[in-house]
Amino acid sequence: MSEILLQIDGKEVEAREGMTVLEAAQSAGISIPTLCHHEKLEPYGGCRICSIEVEVRGWTNLVVSCVYPVEQDLVVRTRSEKVDRIRKMILELLLAHAPDALELQDLAQEYGADKDRFEKEASFCIHCGLCVRYCAEVKKKNAVGFVDRGTRKEISFIPEIASKECWDCKECFPLCPTSALQAAFVLTKALISPPPSFKPESEE
Repeated sequence: MSEILLQIDGKEVEAREGMTVLEAAQSAGISIPTLCHHEKLEPYGGCRICSIEVEVRGWTNLVVSCVYPVEQDLVVRTRSEKVDRIRKMILELLLAHAPDALELQDLAQEYGADKDRFEKEASFCIHCGLCVRYCAEVKKKNAVGFVDRGTRKEISFIPEIASKECWDCKECFPLCPTSALQAAFVLTKALISPPPSFKPESEE
């Protein structure tokens, strides 16, 4: 593959054809925050917290770095007033769903996001899709998926698959940036597990 030279935050970076800007930045030790990216998974672009500014032939655009391909002489700014404002807004929206998520709180502190700006809709899930995609793409089990759409969208374990595959796996658990996955798993397990047999007290 041909080598591509681009500029990220004033630093010349060498990348391979087919790489994304996020991958190129990571290879050069340049940090871009992300909540839905994983090196074993296909680029998703779901959380949009990795938004950056790119300049191509004099035109500047906001793009999502985990899905945007590198190109020759691309100029990238990972931090700017506009980028920081976008990330702050995204974080404030996510914190309405998962106000106690430590990873979100750390980012909120960095970008000055107000976790109380929007009315709380505490589903704990921020729709990063890591658990769903990992189970489908890496484990090939499809034991967890999304149900409903829009603001009602949430993750759910598929009981008939989860009862056979999930109890001894749980590889997706460390990927979850909030407590949503564990909560959904506990609920599913409670629904699947047979109730304890009732044993009447012996008569004295």
